[in-house]
Amino acid sequence: MELRFHYPDPRRRLAGVRLAHELRDRLPREFTRDGHKWELCAPAPKVTRFEYQLELIDRRGHSEWVLDATNPRRASGPWGDKSVWEAPEYERPTWLDAKPVGSSEATMISSRILRTSLHAILWAHPNANERSPLLVVHDGPEYAEHSALLTLLGQMPPLRAVLLAPVERNEIYSASARYARALVDEILPSVGQAPARIGMGASLGALAMLHAHRRYPESFDALFLQSGSFFRRHDHHERRFPRFERISRFVGATLAGSYGRPVPVTIVCGTVDENLPANEAMMAALQRQHYDVRFHAFRDGHNWVAWRNSFHPHLLDLLQRL
Repeated sequence: MELRFHYPDPRRRLAGVRLAHELRDRLPREFTRDGHKWELCAPAPKVTRFEYQLELIDRRGHSEWVLDATNPRRASGPWGDKSVWEAPEYERPTWLDAKPVGSSEATMISSRILRTSLHAILWAHPNANERSPLLVVHDGPEYAEHSALLTLLGQMPPLRAVLLAPVERNEIYSASARYARALVDEILPSVGQAPARIGMGASLGALAMLHAHRRYPESFDALFLQSGSFFRRHDHHERRFPRFERISRFVGATLAGSYGRPVPVTIVCGTVDENLPANEAMMAALQRQHYDVRFHAFRDGHNWVAWRNSFHPHLLDLLQRL
């Protein structure tokens, strides 16, 4: 299958057009001018979907990122919508059509350790009670808005959930000892007791959840980690991240470690995600340390819809193992 992108430029105002995506060398980026329009033709990459924008470069070298007006498919995200290409075999999850159930409540959770308050959403299945498991979710409001997490939870066995919003995400989710202590000593006690807690997060949120578990092994009884930012010292593409050294120290210690409280873990990651090798390495390390680890690779990248599509059946499987 060949993909064909084009952008009209009848007055020849642009110096260039690029396809902005995360597929790296799997898909070209540079358009070529063809009269009064720009075009890019390339074989379809081996993914079920990918998200993209068009980068318009004017004659002064300034860039503007826009959606593809010829493509009606869109995906939302914290930094705005993107255009979406879907392969013929792509199937939208059927659970998205379910009617949301359960009750949710917005709240604020104060932390003396962090010297701030965190926004949170508390949710409970109609049949949940104090004996039901508690799902603790990093970037929780984003999961609710962009990944329809609460719709899925309504279709699962009764449980409760606390969806936490970060404060200074790059700081507190980057293997921060201060945040891990605040999470375990202040945030979790504030939402009540539970017979079992499942920690969940994506990207840096997954890293922070694993970090909290390793520092406080009794804090979580299972982990659902999506595309974790498990930066290693030789991951040069991540070296510009402000807390790279702190993250790589923690990840290195975890990969080489032989301690811990083994709990059920599910790791999922995209086949075109730059974090895939690091997630595979973390899976192997936890298996050596006797964790019950399941790994799933999906044919997509590092985005909220990809994580949504990888919820089922893997989150349900984790609950059943727990």
